[in-house]
Amino acid sequence: MKSIPVVAALIFRTSPQGTRSVFATQRGYGEWRGFWEFPGGKIESGETPQAALAREIREELATQISVGEKIATIEYDYPTFHLSMQCFVSEVVSGKLELLEHENAAWLTKENLYSVNWLPADITILDAVEKLL
Repeated sequence: MKSIPVVAALIFRTSPQGTRSVFATQRGYGEWRGFWEFPGGKIESGETPQAALAREIREELATQISVGEKIATIEYDYPTFHLSMQCFVSEVVSGKLELLEHENAAWLTKENLYSVNWLPADITILDAVEKLL
């Protein structure tokens, strides 16, 4: 089975009231269109995971991020490929998270984190994300 190495950004923010939330995007293309995920993408040959994540967020969301701590590596078998997804805490440095490839986006709090239809691999990181909210 083909293995695809990818990276995902866990972009957090805190409101003036102290409520923490994480940024999630809804796929606007492909077989999994309409499902929700943490933004990111494939690691290109010769790229570090951190460089790949910074590039993908620039390309998909027109935003510059700083890539912080790796929270987890998710290994997930989809029907036609194996996904190896490294998830990093990230912070917006500049830009407004413009949706260039996604259908929709939302800032999710602990209360509504499970309210969207997540991609199967992304579901497996939600417990760790919830602890950071």
